Amino acid sequence: MLNIKITPATEKKAKPDSKHLGFGIFYTDNMLIIDHTEGIGWHDARIVPYQPLSIDPAAMVLHYAMESFEGLKAYRKPDGSVQLFRPDCNAERMINTNKRMCLPTLPVEDFVQAVKAIVKVEEDWVPSEPGTSLYIRPFVIATEPHLGVRTSKTHQFIIICSPVGAYYSTGINPVKIFVEDEYTRACPGGTGFTKCGGNYAASLISQVKAHDLGYEQTLWLDGVEHKYVEEVGSMNCFFKIDGTIYTAPCVGTVLPGVTRRSCIDLLKHWGYTVSEERLPIADVMKASEEGKLEEVFGTGTAAVISPVGELRFEDQVAYINNGEIGPVTHKLYDTLTGIQWGTLDDELGWTVPVE
Repeated sequence: MLNIKITPATEKKAKPDSKHLGFGIFYTDNMLIIDHTEGIGWHDARIVPYQPLSIDPAAMVLHYAMESFEGLKAYRKPDGSVQLFRPDCNAERMINTNKRMCLPTLPVEDFVQAVKAIVKVEEDWVPSEPGTSLYIRPFVIATEPHLGVRTSKTHQFIIICSPVGAYYSTGINPVKIFVEDEYTRACPGGTGFTKCGGNYAASLISQVKAHDLGYEQTLWLDGVEHKYVEEVGSMNCFFKIDGTIYTAPCVGTVLPGVTRRSCIDLLKHWGYTVSEERLPIADVMKASEEGKLEEVFGTGTAAVISPVGELRFEDQVAYINNGEIGPVTHKLYDTLTGIQWGTLDDELGWTVPVE
C-alpha cells in the first residue's frame, strides 16, 4: 500500500474543447512520481503539479533506452462517475516488461492504487463527450547518471494524463495496410513482447515507408522467416477467414495487448473459434483470392478497434469486405466501448470504479 503525498497544482490550466481533443496533445494539471533506489525500494510517492523532469544529462535512460511504459484510459460513465478498464492487466504487463528490461517492478496493487489516485485528483479532466476519455501514461525511467552499460541504481515511476478523442482522425473507418517484408520488428528472445520505447522507435522507418506508398500502417511479419503475420503498427491484428478468427500467438515477439485479450475473451464467449497458431501471410492472400478473407482488424488501447479495408503484400492487394466494417469487428467495437463507457453491463467484471 502506497503512502501518496498530494500537493496539487494551485494554478489550473484552461481545459481544451472536448469536441476537438485529438490524441496526446493536452496534459492535465498534475502528475504522479515514485522514486526507486537500489537497497531501499520504492519510496516518496507523490502527486505534484505537472512540470518538466529534472534529470542529469548522463541519466542512463537517455543513453541506453532504459525505460518502459504503459497505456490505459479512464472513462466517464453516463451517471458522471469515472471507471478504469482492466488496470490489473496493464500492471501485470508492466511487471513482465520491466523484468525483461532490468527495471524494478511495481506490485499490481500499488500500480492500480497509483493510477486511481492520479485519476481521482484529475477527475475534472475526464471528458464526457462521446468517444472521449482520459488517457493514462505510466512509465519507468532509469535516472542514475552513469555512462557505463549496466543496470541503474535509481529510477522513477511516473504517471501523466491526457484528455483524448479518437486516435485516428478518420474515426472507425477501414484503413489501408502495407505488409512489411524488408525490415524486422522483433525476433525470438528479444523485446517484442514488452512495451519499451525502442520497439516503437525502430518501427517508424516502416511506417514512413508505408505512408510514402499511400498506406496508413504496417503489418509486420516474423523476424526469422518473414512469413507469419504478427502486429500491425502498434496494435495486435486479427483475421477472420472462413468463419475462424486468427491472431498471432504471444510467444515473445508480439505484445500481449489488453484489448487483444479482451477481444479473444468476448469472441469465445460468443461462440467463435479463435486460433492463436501462426498464420502465414501467403494463407491470408490466398484466402482473399478465394473470397474467404472476411474481416481484418487491429486492436489496442488507443484506437480500441481499427478495421482494415486493404492489404498490400508485394504485388498482391487484398480488398476486405468491400472496404466496409465487418459485423464481428463492429460488434467487438460496440461491446468494448459500451463496457468501457458504462453504457453496457460489465458481465465479465472488467471495470474498476475510481472512488
